[in-house]
Amino acid sequence: MPRIVCLERDSIIAELRRPAVPHEWVEYAKTAQADAEARLAGAEIAIVNKRVLDAGLLARLPALKMVAVSATGTNNVDLDACRARGIVVSNIRGYAVHTVPEHAIALMLALSRNLMAWRESVQAGRWQQSEQFCYFDHPIRDLHGATLALVGSGSLGDGVARLAEAFGMRVLRAERKGAATCRAAYTPFAEALATADVVSLHCPLTPETQHLIGEAELRAMKPSALLINTARGGLVDEAALVRALQQGWIGGAGFDVLSKEPPRDGNPLLAPELLAQPNFLLTPHVAWSSRPAMQALADQLIENIEAFMRGEAQNRVA
Repeated sequence: MPRIVCLERDSIIAELRRPAVPHEWVEYAKTAQADAEARLAGAEIAIVNKRVLDAGLLARLPALKMVAVSATGTNNVDLDACRARGIVVSNIRGYAVHTVPEHAIALMLALSRNLMAWRESVQAGRWQQSEQFCYFDHPIRDLHGATLALVGSGSLGDGVARLAEAFGMRVLRAERKGAATCRAAYTPFAEALATADVVSLHCPLTPETQHLIGEAELRAMKPSALLINTARGGLVDEAALVRALQQGWIGGAGFDVLSKEPPRDGNPLLAPELLAQPNFLLTPHVAWSSRPAMQALADQLIENIEAFMRGEAQNRVA
């Protein structure tokens, strides 16, 4: 009977039914990286979210046959090592097609309309002291008529495009950075950055996309442009982003992710003076976690495992 070990049950705030096939189920609310090997000993199927399964750890887990990642991103798993050892890896797809795009649009709206600055001014008593029914201390921009550049065109990018077009935005799909040719209906990467009023990231984190947005790219954007990242923190050089916000290379940024999570040892984007700026919004990687989306994730996770146990391929990345 296959042994299934779930290392991070608390990361799934939803009902997680058991696979409808004979099995042994073991789950842990959370697992420190140092404990992963001991807890996965003898497991044929590992359920992980953020715990790292590198080549060294995989080599010490001879019984492992499948890694079921309870997320879309799989950068925490060494896929090449899994392929070499014949370990199947599956991920979750399409579950966040509403919740992540809505969060991305919410960040765009909050920054475009300067909601944080307005809230702070009301808290400070500015409205109460106004000589008329309103005041105009902070600029407000509409999404309608603005140009959005999407970097990454999967289901989440498509979801953002759908909502953005409903707001009346012009949507560009950026070609891959450094691509020799540009696909039909895509815009060269550099042109998309220079043209956009908002740049929204929806691509996976890979060696090729690490620091996809660095100082050169931030300087190439409009001084009024917004950068939205609900994908992976490592896509952006965070130190360069701090300089961009402090020195006005771009107009603002809305992030739901950091390069290391949770940020135990600090992060330049957590500096109090930066968090106090109304043109920077940071949320703690929750764009994906609406209750309906979480339940869809949990259901698909078990379906992936059941398919594997039937000898079928579903959502395989390795």
